[in-house]
Amino acid sequence: MTKDALDKLVNELEYLTTTKRREIADRIQRAKDLGDLSENAEYTEAKEAHGFNEGRIGEIEVLIKNSTVVTAKKSGRIGLGSIVKVKAKGGQREYEIVSFNEADPINNKISNESPIGQALVDQKKGDKVTVSTPKGNLEFEIIDFK
Repeated sequence: MTKDALDKLVNELEYLTTTKRREIADRIQRAKDLGDLSENAEYTEAKEAHGFNEGRIGEIEVLIKNSTVVTAKKSGRIGLGSIVKVKAKGGQREYEIVSFNEADPINNKISNESPIGQALVDQKKGDKVTVSTPKGNLEFEIIDFK
């Protein structure tokens, strides 16, 4: 993953283990103070939030533990972290190649595991690639990348 993605995960983990845990613990305590827990919707919701939060903490810890920070290589080939400018049928587009957990297609961050990402990785300036999609083939010419 990129350094930005790792930093975001570390920040999210910090938030979930401090602020969010404390907020949920306070919600659970307030719900307990209301009395009978068997029919206490606030208590049930707070416990569910606790479970979700702890699950997310576990996911992030595994991602961080198993992560390798990758920077764009100067190999002359597209890879993780590369920002790629392509010419397509509808004009020019720019994509950043990121890991699966960083993907954000709305902001042109595409996973190296996506069809377009897979087609672009290991290519170089001037190469042409074809990507199969359910709506047909997309053709791209790589204009530049960094």
